Amino acid sequence: MALDEWLVEELGFGPVWVRRGTHADAVPAPAGSGEAPIETQPAPVRAAMEAEPVAVENQADTADARAPEPPVAPDDDLPWTDEAPSHAPAVTVDVPEDIDALDWATLSERVAGCERCRLCERRTNTVFGVGDPEADWMLIGEAPGENEDKQGEPFVGQAGKLLDNMLRALSLSRESNVYIANVIKCRPPGNRNPEPDEVARCEPYLRRQVELVKPKVIVALGRFAAQSLLRSEGSIASLRGQVHEYRGVPVVVTYHPAYLLRSLPDKAKAWADLCLARKTYADALAALGVEAGADKAARR
Repeated sequence: MALDEWLVEELGFGPVWVRRGTHADAVPAPAGSGEAPIETQPAPVRAAMEAEPVAVENQADTADARAPEPPVAPDDDLPWTDEAPSHAPAVTVDVPEDIDALDWATLSERVAGCERCRLCERRTNTVFGVGDPEADWMLIGEAPGENEDKQGEPFVGQAGKLLDNMLRALSLSRESNVYIANVIKCRPPGNRNPEPDEVARCEPYLRRQVELVKPKVIVALGRFAAQSLLRSEGSIASLRGQVHEYRGVPVVVTYHPAYLLRSLPDKAKAWADLCLARKTYADALAALGVEAGADKAARR
């Protein structure tokens, strides 16, 4: 199957054939295209999409705020609203003096027994990371959800399947040439956003993981991961489309896969972000005088 056909089938980036509706169901065609207005989703699909909750800055002050989010199957773990900014204060905590000297095995053991914050009290497993420890690509998400907490691996369930499909479209895989980690290694209760002190106490582990992997590019998955890595309060919309930096490594920001499960139109934006990450990776190799596809030793 050709790549473009695969993207249409797996990621939903292609056109959707729908029944023609009324004028209210159409959107204008691109300027200068000479095409007729494009029909949107049919009524049943459109109604389902319109029923999704919308993030608002202050729901108490918004008269037409939508109803509370309906229950979601635990397999999805969808606490994110990637478009909304946050305003968490910065917190400074003590960093273990030996953290920068830990190898992979010792670092993993340290995380497994970590009690630096109260998240340890209710976890089932810590979620250290998964993938190639010498990968050129590193993906960083927010925190474990229910399924990750049970299995001890990041990005499982429906969001994990979508992420795997996105990686496959770039000829990447968590088994061979990608390393995946989270900002937080323990699941916050109820999948809430981690508190600033929890982030500060866990960040040294992530920093050491980045130092050990030595990636050529980092993809920050979701608002919280992006804000934590970049020390920013910006929304996804303001952080996308640019190349940022974390400790000397280029960072590209995109939506969290769990968010994309709820916001299908943003899949196309996520694909554009991944294409920017691919270009950033190619530029990093070119700066080293290495061609894409060279063996790993040559890239290091």
